[in-house]
Amino acid sequence: MLLERRRHGREDLNINLTPLIDVILTLIIFFMVSTRFNRDTQMQVNLPTAGAAPTEAALPAEIIEVTVDAAGNFFVNAKPLVNSQLNTLKSALQEVSNGNAELPMVISADGKAPYQAVATAMDAAGQLGFHKLTMAAQSPSEP
Repeated sequence: MLLERRRHGREDLNINLTPLIDVILTLIIFFMVSTRFNRDTQMQVNLPTAGAAPTEAALPAEIIEVTVDAAGNFFVNAKPLVNSQLNTLKSALQEVSNGNAELPMVISADGKAPYQAVATAMDAAGQLGFHKLTMAAQSPSEP
């Protein structure tokens, strides 16, 4: 039989594709594991400025005000906190609100305050269930 194939000038060649498929699957797994899937985007943010101050009638009688100074220290209703930890801020907010998460909250931050401090204040409010959250803005100074 081998002689018949050679006489006709054709020889059956078999190519084994199993190792090739194994290499391709290994490469796919390697690229899937080593690829970063986070999206790094850059966005220009224009912070708002207030054109007019709110009237006294617009502010409710009971309000919780969280102030963040330039060093990242917290003040709840003008009383300084002992540290800038999330749990300390949550305890102070719980004490001031008496557990009432329906009270409106205003977060006022210095222009040079660390962004992390503002995010911590917002996180504390969210964890305690405050949903009436306002960020204070300053009126632009007159030239």
